[in-house]
Amino acid sequence: MDHDPNTLHTAIDEVLAGHRDAFRHIVREYGLSVRGFIASQLYHLDDVDDLAQDVFLAAFESLGSFRKGDEFGAWLRGIARNKVKMYFRTRMRRENAMERFRSEVGDVVVSDLELASEAVEEQQLARLLSCISKLPDKMRRIVQGGLEGQKAQALAEAMESSVAVIYVTNHRAHKLLRECMARQGV
Repeated sequence: MDHDPNTLHTAIDEVLAGHRDAFRHIVREYGLSVRGFIASQLYHLDDVDDLAQDVFLAAFESLGSFRKGDEFGAWLRGIARNKVKMYFRTRMRRENAMERFRSEVGDVVVSDLELASEAVEEQQLARLLSCISKLPDKMRRIVQGGLEGQKAQALAEAMESSVAVIYVTNHRAHKLLRECMARQGV
């Protein structure tokens, strides 16, 4: 885009003389090119307008340092380049901070969940043992044997019974245990 240097220098002189509204001319003239430059650098296009506004605000504040022989568009792109760098630094710091926060929260939550889980497991185990103690003697012996890792054949021999009876009795015991646990709210 061709920019009239005389119009630009007039607008700069007016802004420096205290006529702030003259800066609108500069924004109109260079807004598209600044936004295009910023958009070519960013992944999140939602941030382009905010950064462009930051660029023009910085340009307004440092307009007195612009040397009139220099190319104004290049000067603005330099400001935009710095703003984009700051944007990425800030974004990285924010993302790193969020990642640290997530990690710390995760550590606390995992610890709390483990403690809660242990408490629930202890309660469930206590309830299960209570339910086992209420089983008839033969069922209780079969369930305890199973918990100790005994095979059905060994239990059948120890109880002078058949393997089929051990399986059927074990199945009935498990059904009674489920009902007992359900009554206790587990």
